[in-house]
Amino acid sequence: MADPTPIDLASLRRSCGHCSLRQLCLPAGIGANDLARLDEVVHRRRPLQRDERLFHHGDAMTSIYVARNGAFKTVSLSEAGDERVIGFHLPGELVGLDALADGEHRCEAVALDSAEVCEVAVDELAVVAAQLPGLQRQLMRVIGQGIALDRDHAEMLARRHANERIALFLHGIGERLAHIGQSSLQFRLAMSREDIASFLGLAIETVSRGFTRLQDDAVIAVSGRRIEVLDPVELSRLAHGGAPPEEQRRQA
Repeated sequence: MADPTPIDLASLRRSCGHCSLRQLCLPAGIGANDLARLDEVVHRRRPLQRDERLFHHGDAMTSIYVARNGAFKTVSLSEAGDERVIGFHLPGELVGLDALADGEHRCEAVALDSAEVCEVAVDELAVVAAQLPGLQRQLMRVIGQGIALDRDHAEMLARRHANERIALFLHGIGERLAHIGQSSLQFRLAMSREDIASFLGLAIETVSRGFTRLQDDAVIAVSGRRIEVLDPVELSRLAHGGAPPEEQRRQA
């Protein structure tokens, strides 16, 4: 009998090095054969161009997607056809979980720049996940992370002050980038000011003034879409509604 084709585990790990499912490669319980079976249900899609739709409102859920390169925004549509940004998806994050409830997408996913996704057929994934406990656990963690992002968005919209919403947004982006091994202190925003304003429920002029104020206060440095966090402690304080240092000293 011919020897089976060797599996390049190193290549598989590299290909999913920034993926939200990357921990599947690490547990000892998932061996070469199981990893190969998982790789069989992951299909590479063609690159998407800026503003290209990954899926549309009302589309049946046939796959979930992982942003391999680039970033996406998810938008909901009003009856008048107006778009409202309800989420951003960075490299390594899942896109398309909104359709888990009833099998139809309730929003549209739009590429913010040139992007590439990995497509995973839902039916095939369900079969493999039923046989790989590690995959089931990781999928639950990823779904939980998506729920946490929705909760963070609701918290942003509940903040009274625009600068707190903006600080929480920037702090959250930094944490998510750190999760995939990128810098949380120096990064480029894939989304426009207009998209950020829609996501935060603010006017675009308010977002621009908020960025300027954070820069004037030496919390961040802004150059176009490039952000450098100069004072991460202060950004975290603003994001989480902590008292300013002078007030903390008075209370002490």
